[in-house]
Parts: sequence; C-alpha cells; structure tokens
Amino acid sequence: MDINARLSRRAFARAALAAPAAAWLPHALGQGVGPTGKLLVGYPAGGTLDTTARQLTEAWRKQGRAYIVDNRAGAAGRIASSQLRRERPDASALLCTQTSALTIYPHVYTRLMYDPAADFAPVSPLVTANCALAVSNAVPASVRNLADYVRWVRGTPGGASYASPAAGSMAHFLGYQLSEAAGLKLQHVGYRGSAPAMQDLVGAQIPAYFGFVADFLPYLQQGRIRILGVASEKRSRFMPGVPTFAEQGHAEIRGAETYGVFAPPGTPAATVHALYESIGVAARDPALLAAFEQVGLEVGTLAPREYAALIQRERESWGPVVRASGFRSDE
Repeated sequence: MDINARLSRRAFARAALAAPAAAWLPHALGQGVGPTGKLLVGYPAGGTLDTTARQLTEAWRKQGRAYIVDNRAGAAGRIASSQLRRERPDASALLCTQTSALTIYPHVYTRLMYDPAADFAPVSPLVTANCALAVSNAVPASVRNLADYVRWVRGTPGGASYASPAAGSMAHFLGYQLSEAAGLKLQHVGYRGSAPAMQDLVGAQIPAYFGFVADFLPYLQQGRIRILGVASEKRSRFMPGVPTFAEQGHAEIRGAETYGVFAPPGTPAATVHALYESIGVAARDPALLAAFEQVGLEVGTLAPREYAALIQRERESWGPVVRASGFRSDE
C-alpha cells in the first residue's frame, strides 16, 4: 500500500526531461481553451493539498500556462472530485486531490458522489506525504519505539486511544491495522483536520496520533513529541533515525498518501500525456523542490498508465482493511 517504491528515479527522470519547458500544452489542448485554466481542490486554502496545488500552478506559470486554484471545500473533498466529471475533456479544468479519494473513500462513503474508476483520467502524482505514529508527553518517556508502545498500551487499563486527521482517512486505518496486528485495545478518535489534532498532541491532550511526517517536523527538535515509526516502505529522509513499521516487525502496516493531478474523463491521451510531461518539468523546478522540502513532502511522478494501475491496486488492497474495521460513513 505504499507508492514510494513506485516513484522510481527512472520514472521521475523520464517525466522531468521529456518536455521543453514552454511548449507543452497549447498544441496538445487544441482550440477552444482559454488562456487560464482552473485546478480544482476540495479543501480550504492553506492546507497541504491546497499548498501543493498552488506550488504546481506557479511552476506551470513559468512554463507559459496559467492555472488558478479553485477551492471547492466540503464533504472531505468529494464536492471537487464529483465536479471533475462535469468539466470539458480539454484540460481547461483539472483536479488536484489525494489518491485515497479514489482508493479508500470508495470503501468508506455510502454516498461517494463519483465513480472512482470512470470519472477520472489519472495524470500523475506530484508529492508523497508519509504517515507516521507519534506519541505525546502524556505517554511515559520510556516509550521510544513500537515495541515499547505496544507494551505500554497492553499495560494500560482499558487500553489507549489514538487520533487521526479524520475518520475514514488512511491514518485511521493504519491505526486500526496496528491495533489488530498487535492485539491492542486502541480506540480511534477522528479529528477534523491535522491542525487541531496536532494542537492536542503537542499539548499532551491525546497520547498518540497517526499523521504525516510533515505535521511532526516542527515539533521534533522541541522534544514535545516522539515518532515511533513511519509507515512507508523506506525510512523518511526527513527523519532518517526513525525506523519503519516493517523494521519493527509489522510489515503489514504500510501506506503513504500522495497528492496527484487528474483530468476529466474522456480527455484525449495526447492531452493527458502533455500534462504528465508538464508535471515532470515542474517537478525539477528549484523553487517547487525547495518549497516541498521545507514542509516535508517528497516529490515524485508516475506516467498516467502507471498511476492508474497503482490506484487500482491500492483500491483493491484497502477494501478488505476497511471492511474488517466495520467503519462506514453516511456523510
């Protein structure tokens, strides 16, 4: 369930070097497309997904193509996702969203609002946000790794709780997998976004939080939280001293969230490929790389067919996990 291994250097180099900087879209898009397109984002301004989209549009501006971010917040991003199928298949409107909207959400929401297989033309991921487990100072200082945490939870009357950015998120189900694999009594607490969860974690109001490496970086050096493990296949380069779950005996607990670009269904293959090449060019833009480095996001691309295949595999692999958890949302 981890995209990191798929974002190979070979694929990245092929995408990044494929297109001359300024000539990519005007020819591929054909006539009838205005000078400015829109990039749909299903969350408010200021969040990680919104920031990712804005960095991409700035990199595209340097290539001679103007896109503006169109924030359509609500329903866990499903409003923006459902809008994509109503747009013209000419790349005048695109979507930037988390891949779990197509892999996990179909198993979570009774009213999904879109068909995850038919209503999207995958273009490429742009960045990966690795998941990790952090504990607050509410947990004894002797808990330094996953084995320590498991022993502590088992010795805590009634078990313990863990938080995630949202019920039904990848982080939620990674915590469920840990609870099942280690035989723990872990109670899930879903927040409405990472900001309030991080506030409570840093303030020791909650003992543990499955979130993203980018959330944790500002607080590590302050000693206000401890990271016990990362759920990626390899250690995060932003915290190389933290072992993976696999290194600690739990290879089944693995997942990384990606933020990628999607075109409307029916978009010609040549247009999708031109978009993919443009993302490759953006992915080597020094300003974009520096911006993502600063917030703990790892840059990497995949060709459209590879991305579509990965999404299909991920959707199939998360299905049994979500069903076993018993969680569904009528939201």
